[in-house]
Amino acid sequence: MKIILLASNPNLYSNQRIIEAARQRGHEIEFANVGSCYIKIAPHSCEIFSGERKKLEGTDCVIPRLKPAMTFYGTSIVRQFEVMGIRCLNGSDAIAKSRDKLHTLQILAQHGVGVPLTSFANSSYDTKDLIKLVGSTPLVVKLLEGTKGVGVVLAETGKAAESVINAFRSLKADVLVQHYVKESKGCDLRCFVIGDEVVASMERIAQEGEFRANIHLGATARAVEISDEERVLAIKAAKLVGLDVAGVDMVRASSGPKLLEVNSSPGLEGIETATGVDVAGKMIDFLTNA
Repeated sequence: MKIILLASNPNLYSNQRIIEAARQRGHEIEFANVGSCYIKIAPHSCEIFSGERKKLEGTDCVIPRLKPAMTFYGTSIVRQFEVMGIRCLNGSDAIAKSRDKLHTLQILAQHGVGVPLTSFANSSYDTKDLIKLVGSTPLVVKLLEGTKGVGVVLAETGKAAESVINAFRSLKADVLVQHYVKESKGCDLRCFVIGDEVVASMERIAQEGEFRANIHLGATARAVEISDEERVLAIKAAKLVGLDVAGVDMVRASSGPKLLEVNSSPGLEGIETATGVDVAGKMIDFLTNA
């Protein structure tokens, strides 16, 4: 099978592991820099090129690993592969949905999935009401386009929340306001979903004095057993967004698990290191066996 890994940096751990896993299984895999790809659109003639007029053809499937800054352009390239009838491990529509935190929350809430109480508005005149809608402080203020914990602020008081929201708004940034699940105590769960299975799960623990449990911010990770409820929730969330492969993040609240985010290009290093599971290999196996 010929596979294209569509990403930006061939040297990242995740991309290296996917290439290694594909080759170990006897597949041909080529790295294509998404930023260097361009397309031709004509009746009955849609094509993709990479670099100096190198046509990407004879491909059986594509694994998109798009960084947030490349979402719009990257999903356009993925869509072109789809138009050409080539299978993509995460489709363009699903990637676009997952990158829109608000849209993802709307989809999940529509189907009864437990999410933190969330508010969103356009005008600064609505700031006080936004805060009231999610209940008492502390609360979380989140940039819609933030990633890896960047642009996520815990506001301890109403005044602090107003200041943060208005500061983000002054920068023309869209923000969500969310209820803070205090009982999570700076811990969250990452469930790695492939198809109908959670293949690995880990607990991330924020470093002292930090509430964001992101590995990039110094959090530690360990393998964890998840409950049947958490397993079902993770798989359901990935399917609702339309993803074949997803990193589903949730926290354990007194009222049950609350889903935070569904990631379409989840990193492999943290979860493979914490759990010892060959996640890259499971991705390739799913792609070739489905």
